[in-house]
Amino acid sequence: MIYEDYNAFCASLPATSHVVQWGGAHVWKVGGKVFVIGGWNKDQPSFSFKVSHIAYEMLQEQPGLRPAPYLASRGMKWIQHYEAPGLSDEELKDYIRESHHLVAQGLSKKKQRELGLLE
Repeated sequence: MIYEDYNAFCASLPATSHVVQWGGAHVWKVGGKVFVIGGWNKDQPSFSFKVSHIAYEMLQEQPGLRPAPYLASRGMKWIQHYEAPGLSDEELKDYIRESHHLVAQGLSKKKQRELGLLE
């Protein structure tokens, strides 16, 4: 996935905001909380995203994936897709969508309502 497609996909998710920070990384947030980071790999796009405990255990050993630098070392369950083969674009979108959901669930119910994330 290229950054243009990544940014367009993230923008399509509900209640998101985008900022470029941390040395040019494309950071996407929901309710002010980071759910995915694109960047930090000069040779090709890389993407770091939050995952469940089970997904973390499953993904961390796959070729092209690793525990996300900085985040995983602090005990957070984040994976970085950093090189081929990694995930297909559709798989990556599924994990980004799930990361958005996981982070949104961690927001207060009041904040979720304000953002239109609760029905």
